[in-house]
Amino acid sequence: MTPADHSEGKWAAAFAPRSPNEKRYWLVKSEPDVFSFDDLRAAPKQTTQWDGIRNFAARNFLKDGMKRGDRVFFYHSSSNPQAIVGIAEVAREAYPDPTATDRKHAAFDPKSDSAHPTWYAVDIKAVASLPRPVTLTEIKANKALADMALVRIGRLSVSPVTPREWEAIVAMAEH
Repeated sequence: MTPADHSEGKWAAAFAPRSPNEKRYWLVKSEPDVFSFDDLRAAPKQTTQWDGIRNFAARNFLKDGMKRGDRVFFYHSSSNPQAIVGIAEVAREAYPDPTATDRKHAAFDPKSDSAHPTWYAVDIKAVASLPRPVTLTEIKANKALADMALVRIGRLSVSPVTPREWEAIVAMAEH
């Protein structure tokens, strides 16, 4: 199966060919009462399978964009406050999401076929908690972050982060 053509559009850079050793940046969201950054830190090897993604745009970022070693902001959604709380990295690149064909799992998709997967997962590993959480309110107030995918398409559970956005948020977390 060949990768989808993502050469055009707002997020094309997330899929563009990489230079050797190039790292890219991402953001994943989780409700902290379902799975928090602390849960990731407590997981064996501080690693978890990032599964259950059932949005095609988020799936494409996860499947065709994320590569081993890429850095990932961990965002707590549906919390007060909503905030980026930690940094993780991609520990294993995309593979068929086993929850899609598991009839007992909440993310089961009866249309899924393990021979021709529709849905994918990656493994992420905790790197560090941010010195302080960076809230969605702060992000929206920062004009330099106005085009950030989190702001523009906030419902996506996996989204790209530009190097400039990454640096801005890391700086915000340190102040």
